[in-house]
Amino acid sequence: MNQRILSVAVLAASLVTSSAGAFEGVTLADYSGAEIFQRYCSSCHGEAAHGDGPVAPTLKVMVPDLTKIRIRYGEFPAALIRDTIDGRGMPVVAHGTRVMPVWGRELWIEEGADVAAESTMRSAIKRLVEYLRELQVPEPERR
Repeated sequence: MNQRILSVAVLAASLVTSSAGAFEGVTLADYSGAEIFQRYCSSCHGEAAHGDGPVAPTLKVMVPDLTKIRIRYGEFPAALIRDTIDGRGMPVVAHGTRVMPVWGRELWIEEGADVAAESTMRSAIKRLVEYLRELQVPEPERR
């Protein structure tokens, strides 16, 4: 495995693990969308979702500013964002791997990898998508 990719993976895992202490005794079902974002997404996307997290500079791809999703698409594409976060239904890339973790699988496993875990994971992703919708900056005025 490429040393840089391994280093990034270890750093991201340590950031997620180090933030876990703040959530002890709380299950994924108890997290708000903001808490889910801070725990799982902010290491790459930054605390304010601008793509400037501590891991972002080590990645080969630019981490997107998630506050401008609506501007990029003309509207907030909730289903696309949900599917991107979940990642399990995304096409397999022929050369290379997906940069962002497949959070649907990761959260499902974390919750016990059963039917109840699937429901909890889907609900958590829904709350995360709604949080991202709330973070959207207003569209610039057109002249």
